[in-house]
Amino acid sequence: MWKVNIEMSDLAFLFPGQGSQFAGMGQQLAERFPIAQQTFAEADVALGFPLSELCFAGPEDELKKTANTQPAILATSVAACRVLAELGHRPAIVAGHSLGEYSALVANGCLDFSDALCLVRARGQFMQEAVPEGVGAMAALLKLPEGQLDRVLQEAAQGEIVTAANFNSPDQIVIAGHAQAVERAMQLAKAAGAKRAVLLPVSAPFHCPLMRPAQEKLKPALDSTTFRPMSFPFINNWQARFVDDPAIARQGLIEQIPNPVRWTESVRELARRGITRFIEVGPGSVLIGLCRAINPALRGSKFAAPADVDALPPG
Repeated sequence: MWKVNIEMSDLAFLFPGQGSQFAGMGQQLAERFPIAQQTFAEADVALGFPLSELCFAGPEDELKKTANTQPAILATSVAACRVLAELGHRPAIVAGHSLGEYSALVANGCLDFSDALCLVRARGQFMQEAVPEGVGAMAALLKLPEGQLDRVLQEAAQGEIVTAANFNSPDQIVIAGHAQAVERAMQLAKAAGAKRAVLLPVSAPFHCPLMRPAQEKLKPALDSTTFRPMSFPFINNWQARFVDDPAIARQGLIEQIPNPVRWTESVRELARRGITRFIEVGPGSVLIGLCRAINPALRGSKFAAPADVDALPPG
C-alpha cells in the first residue's frame, strides 16, 4: 500500500466494529469513486454472493446477521480507506475496534483483502454458533464509579460468567456473559453508582470466555493465512500495544475473540505516540465519540461517503 514514517505524521486511521452497519453504506462511495466500486466487486467475488447489494440495499434483517455484518463493515471500511489513499491521505498508524482490527490490517498491507473477508465471515458464523440464542447477553455500564467493576462482576457471577468485554471509554464499559449474570451485574452496577446500565441488542456475548469455542474454530484459519510485513504499524485490541510484527498481529486476532477490547488504553497509546488527528474510516461515527471522551485533545473526522471529503484534515 504505502509507507509512512510515523515520526513525520500525526494522523491515525481508526476502523469501526460491529454495530456501525446500516443499509446504504458504501453505495455513494461506489457510485462516485471507481476504486470503491472495484473494492465491492472484489468482495462479491471473494465471498461468492452479492455482499455489495446487502451493503447498499439491505434488507436490515439480513445485514444485522453477524456473519453478514462483519464482512459488510470490512468491505465498506476498506473501500473508504482506498479512496482516502487516492485522495492523498496517509496515516502514520492504524487501529480498529474489534472487527475493525481486520480492516486496519488490510489497510497496512498485513492481510490480503479477500483473505480478511473470508476470515471475518467465518468469525461471525463461529461467534454466533458459540452460544445458543438467549443464553448470553451484553450490557453497557455508563459512568460506573472507579474501582467498582471487579466487585460488581465477582458478586454478579454466582457460578456463571460475566466479564468486561469492551473498555470503550472512561465512562463506558461493556460487559458480557450469561444473560442472568449480566442482569445481576446491571443491578449491582446501578446500586454502586452507575448512571445507567443498558442491555445491548446483540445476538451473542462477544469478547468474553463464552467465545472460546469460536476462538478454537477460527484459529486454524488464521494459522493458515498469510500475514505479510506491515507498511506501517498498528495498535492491537488484545494488548493495546504498538505492533509491527505480523506474528503478533495474527496472535492478537486469535486472542481478541474471548478477551476484552482495550479501546481506552489503545487511544491513549496513540496519543502517547504523537497522534493528534484521526479519521474514522468506515460506516458510523461511534469511534469519534469514544475518542472525544478518552482524549478531548484528539481531533477526529469521519469518512464513509463523498460528502465527508470537505471535512477531512489536510493530508
